[in-house]
Amino acid sequence: MTSEELKHIIKKGESLNIEFKTCGRKLPGSLFESVCAFLNTKGGKIFLGVEDNGNISGINKDNLEKFKKEISNLSRNPQKIYPVVYLRLLEVIIDKKIVLIIDVPESSQVHKTNDTIFIRNQDGDYKVHHPVEIAKIVNRKQNYHSEQMVFPLVDYYDFNTKLIDRTKKLIKLNNPDNHLGDLDNREFLKRIGFWKKNYENQSGYTLAAILFFGTDELIQSTLPAYKFEALLRKEKSDRYDDRLTVRTNLLDAYDLLMLFINKHLDDPFYLEGTTRINLRSKIFRELVANIISHREYMSPQAAFINIFKNKIEFINPNNPATFGKIDPHHFTPVAKNPGINKLMIQLGRAEDIGSGIRNVTKYLPYYSVNAKVEFIDEDLFSTIIYLNEDTREKTREKTREKTREKILRLMRENNSITTNELAEILDISNKGVEYHINRLKKQRLIERIGGDKGGKWKVLEN
Repeated sequence: MTSEELKHIIKKGESLNIEFKTCGRKLPGSLFESVCAFLNTKGGKIFLGVEDNGNISGINKDNLEKFKKEISNLSRNPQKIYPVVYLRLLEVIIDKKIVLIIDVPESSQVHKTNDTIFIRNQDGDYKVHHPVEIAKIVNRKQNYHSEQMVFPLVDYYDFNTKLIDRTKKLIKLNNPDNHLGDLDNREFLKRIGFWKKNYENQSGYTLAAILFFGTDELIQSTLPAYKFEALLRKEKSDRYDDRLTVRTNLLDAYDLLMLFINKHLDDPFYLEGTTRINLRSKIFRELVANIISHREYMSPQAAFINIFKNKIEFINPNNPATFGKIDPHHFTPVAKNPGINKLMIQLGRAEDIGSGIRNVTKYLPYYSVNAKVEFIDEDLFSTIIYLNEDTREKTREKTREKTREKILRLMRENNSITTNELAEILDISNKGVEYHINRLKKQRLIERIGGDKGGKWKVLEN
């Protein structure tokens, strides 16, 4: 914002989405009442260093960094504002005086400060106590999604167009009859709902567009706290054995998180009829898609995947719809970010709204016998899978034994069979085949006659 733009706004005076506050040695005592009111209404901007009559008093430059740090800390303190929120700060110099602008978004949640709800009208901020008034705010919030927030200053050229091209190709691969992939990039972004008008009648690209197609720099400048954390905590439960931090676009974020899952979780053999089902993919791709599709991106809290020895957790900031545990057999699915969720479905990364809960519930007993799952819809949505580790180890060993039996049978049928051929037939990696062959050699069940090229396998009968 330029000084001329600032002067123009100040000249118009305070309004539904503009608030002036003077700032001496301390932050104004009513600052977070206004923050709370804007969050609960239509969002807005607070100008620190401007008097009610529009006179620019400014902020002492010696206090500027202190104020910025205090605002950042307080906005993340649940004792001050709940749920916590990320606020963008912008300093502008006008007539040699510093004005600090706090950009407060409209939130998809109902916020309190000092245990009191505030909303905004033309006359300023006011408290809400009556249950009927609170219910009205809640009902209105249920129809608002922060992914739809418009950023008028973001231009098409701020996006990584290779990501848009890749998305269109993936949509076409997933459904050849879907013609979204045939559109030019700008029309594509409009058609999927990533270009909108806000309540101020400003047009622009949405937060969802930035998250999917923005460069890493654009994403971090828009949401500095945005990240996914994946942690392996099997041996070091107080710290971690392996860690992945993801701060990139949602397209790559999904792939990176799935690579982490595939690296650290088993994929037991399972047939549904005559078709092999990849249980790991069936269960965990849905859960990864869920923490992407249904998280509250305006929250400064990260989304987590924690893999422990006896449980697996998926936790993401959330705008709760039901509060408490979800009964997987009796629930009504709610899209927390309908635009992001719809695109994930079109990409083939998710099946449908609610499919995550249904698939986890259906396939988890085959993944780990006696395993249990909880879905908890609170300010942090949690999916917690409790594993029976003893049963899982027995299942893994049985799977290994079956694999080795198949290798023995295949070697009897073709004593020249190669490692690559075994890997392809068994649908496991070459390293997996080598692991089983080494075990069979140690058990004196096979031996290799001749070299790697031209050699043969001999199965030794007990």
